[in-house]
Amino acid sequence: IKNLAGQFGSQCIVVAIDTKFENNDWFVYINGGRINTNIRTIDWAKQVVDLGPGEILLTSMNNDGTKKGFALDITKQLSEAINIPVIASGGAGTMEHFKEIFINGNADAALAASIFHYREIEIQELKKYLKNNKIEIRI
Repeated sequence: IKNLAGQFGSQCIVVAIDTKFENNDWFVYINGGRINTNIRTIDWAKQVVDLGPGEILLTSMNNDGTKKGFALDITKQLSEAINIPVIASGGAGTMEHFKEIFINGNADAALAASIFHYREIEIQELKKYLKNNKIEIRI
């Protein structure tokens, strides 16, 4: 990460962290969410930030694919613990979920896949909704 950030610039480096809540804490998972590293998510993110990436992409394995909303708690904790942007991933199902992750989760960005692929939510409609709810976004 440090070498890549040095060579290409921090703005080009996004570190993806897959996290899962278990045993009353959030832990980093690898290999597509199959292997628990036993490293707490916040601890790992702090180490990663020191290596110079421009952003963290945080995916909640508990929420991913559920369409029940993003993991507000870990996203907010991470956003408050580090000084680079956090992209929330995993769980988007409604436009309200995006609003919640920006307002209550302090995310700098949010992503989703299937709701856009299957046109359950139109991107332009989501952007208008967020703008109408005072969330800064390009239309």
